[in-house]
Amino acid sequence: MAISLENAEHYVWGEVCDGWHLLKRDDMSVIQERVPAGAAEVMHYHEVARQFFYVLDGEGTMVFDDCEVILSKGQGIEIPPQVKHQFTNRSNADVHFLVISIPTTRGDRVNV
Repeated sequence: MAISLENAEHYVWGEVCDGWHLLKRDDMSVIQERVPAGAAEVMHYHEVARQFFYVLDGEGTMVFDDCEVILSKGQGIEIPPQVKHQFTNRSNADVHFLVISIPTTRGDRVNV
């Protein structure tokens, strides 16, 4: 069966952000997320999981301890395990992006 936002498992995080599980396995996770203008996740890292963020629409900023990377539509960034990071939307419009995690981040997140 084909997966889409219409039939994927949906959840809300940060009170205003959306996530859709496009692939939910123990060895890999693919999530599409929507972060409205001004919203952000908390700074965190993953013990084991490696992630790749890819912007589908809009603009987001990935914040690290020592730098920031602005990601526009069609751009992505890899986040290795143990690297503190925070995705934030400083633009005036929603940002939509994919987060691919290997393995899944369930039980692997440490907020800082």
